[in-house]
Amino acid sequence: MDRIFSEKEQELIRLLQETIPVTPEPFAEIAAQAGMEPAEVVAKVQEWKQDGTIRRFGAMVRHQRLGYTANAMSAWDVPDARAEEVGAILAAADEVSHCYQRPRADKWDYNLFAMIHGASEEDCRRMAAELSQQVGIAAYELLFSSREFKKISMKYFIE
Repeated sequence: MDRIFSEKEQELIRLLQETIPVTPEPFAEIAAQAGMEPAEVVAKVQEWKQDGTIRRFGAMVRHQRLGYTANAMSAWDVPDARAEEVGAILAAADEVSHCYQRPRADKWDYNLFAMIHGASEEDCRRMAAELSQQVGIAAYELLFSSREFKKISMKYFIE
């Protein structure tokens, strides 16, 4: 769906994609900057969530600052018929921050990927083993992060 956003909506999008103020009423501050009422901002965010303009609205956590120093992208070889079911289970795990289904590639049989966070590599291995038991899938690999190069969200309507 092609959609035309008004100048005011574009400004609201610019403000919403930045760090949300940590205040008792964060949308009041955003509304003031956008020339809107706080209720208008909340209603617009709800509308965009409902119509799919905004897929998700969340916080970016710096997991290393919380003590999660090990990260493993787990790659799973899941029967396509079970991908939705297994993906939902993996995504529900507290230690998993994101989970994706991707097409299989040549010489790479994995089609489901979940980022597991832990205090150590052993924590990540233990969690993967537990998830493997839970979903009944033994074919998986763990790819541990060694360095983070970029961690930002996409920006739209930037000037």
